[in-house]
This record gives sequence, C-alpha cells and structure tokens, in this order.
Amino acid sequence: MIERGNPEISIRKQCELVSLNRRSYYNARQPETDENLAIMGLIDREYTEHPFYGSRRMLQMLRKNGYEVNRKRVRRLMRLMGLEAIYPKRRLSFRGPDSEVFPYLLRDITIDRPDQVWAADITYIPMKDGFMYLVAIIDWYSRKVISWELSNSLSADFCVRALEKALQQGTPEIFNTDQGCQFGCQEFTKLLKAKGIKISMDGKGRCYDNIFVERFWRTVKYEEVYIKAYRDGYEARQELEKYFRFYNAERPHQSHEYRTPEEVYAKAA
Repeated sequence: MIERGNPEISIRKQCELVSLNRRSYYNARQPETDENLAIMGLIDREYTEHPFYGSRRMLQMLRKNGYEVNRKRVRRLMRLMGLEAIYPKRRLSFRGPDSEVFPYLLRDITIDRPDQVWAADITYIPMKDGFMYLVAIIDWYSRKVISWELSNSLSADFCVRALEKALQQGTPEIFNTDQGCQFGCQEFTKLLKAKGIKISMDGKGRCYDNIFVERFWRTVKYEEVYIKAYRDGYEARQELEKYFRFYNAERPHQSHEYRTPEEVYAKAA
C-alpha cells in the first residue's frame, strides 16, 4: 500500500510504482481494522466458491468461524468489496446515473476466433494489510489476458488505463462487460466507439452472461492470490505480472487441448 511520510519515496513516486492515479489515492477509503480485513478475506474465499451466497449465508459462515458479527456489518463489508447480495454474481462495478447501458450481443453467437470478443471485469484482491481491486481484459476465444491494472479505489481511471493498453495490442469486434459505471462512463465507451468496436453488456443480474470470466477469477485467486498474501500494492503488482506471464505463455488450457492462451491466440490470429 502507499505510505505517507516516507522520507525516501514521495507519494507521487509510490503511485507511479503501482500505476495508481494520485487522484485515486487521495480519494481512497479509510483503512479497515485487522479484524475486518480478516473477515473480508473469508468472505472473498466463500464467494469465489459460492457466488450465489448473500449476506445471510455469509453471516452464518462467519459465526461458524468464530466472528461475532451482525448482518449490518456483513452487508457493509460486502458493499465495500463490491459484492452484490441481491444478484447471484460477484459485482465490483455498479451502474452510475450517467452511465450508458448497451444490449447484450453474445447470445446465440459462436465465438471461434481471437479478437472476436474481449471481456473485462473487476475483482477484489486481499493483501496482508489491506486490499486492492484488479481489472483484467481477456480475449474470450483464446483466454489470453490482453491487459490488466490494479487500483486502491473503484474509480474508472484504472479501467480506462487497462483499455488503453489493450487497444495498443489489437482491436476486438465486440467488447463485453457488466453494466458497471466504470465500463459505462464516457471515458471508457468513447475509446471503444472511436475504434468502431461494438459494445455489449451483461443483462442486469444475469450471473451466467460472463461465466468464463468468473471461472478465470477463481483460477487467479487459487493459483496466485490466496497463496501469496501480498504485503502491499507494489508486491501485488510484481507477483501478478509474473503470474499473468505464466498464465498466458506457460499454463495449458484444457478447453484448447492443453495449449496455452498465447499459442491459441497466435495460431488462430
């Protein structure tokens, strides 16, 4: 995480090291207690396994694990993590009043080539003394991670940065997200429109519209995040950088006859 009063590294330099916009840093939340961070870690693991769990089931799970909490507290922490209790999916981006909404374009279409459909989503990343948010843009066909970014807030800035990086590498025909304000804001959608990319959004509350992204997050959490317990944002960035290189270039994917995402992406391109 960013440290105030560091005599060797300024706030500006620390933000640059973790690719964090300084405005996002100064607008960031107050730190949570150690107990709340531990509770959020348990909630994250439970949601990764059971994305249909709401606050009631989370409350029972936490009490079985020895935490004397009430439902109000569980709801607050789930909102902070971006977990929507009403709908059966993990939602870290929420629709804003000025966000555009687009129809879902992927129903009944066959996705059979790279750069036909890209998808983006956000997830919660627990760390030893805090947490961050991770956005990833993935080629739907090959499962290749095109780009990703970390942030300590849910502002749209880090999603826009990830999209700018992705568009330097290619241009999809369709770009699919949920209806969150980060993806529906003008800064994000104008980049897609400028490239002539069709914009698709999951139907509200439809947890299976973007199911492969949910499976991707489960893979990232169990193969990387949960076994590392990052100390801070800098370590999280360094370790995730190594993992995504491994995921793209070395990790075989069962659905593609155990070829890597980069092999599938390059061969079919």
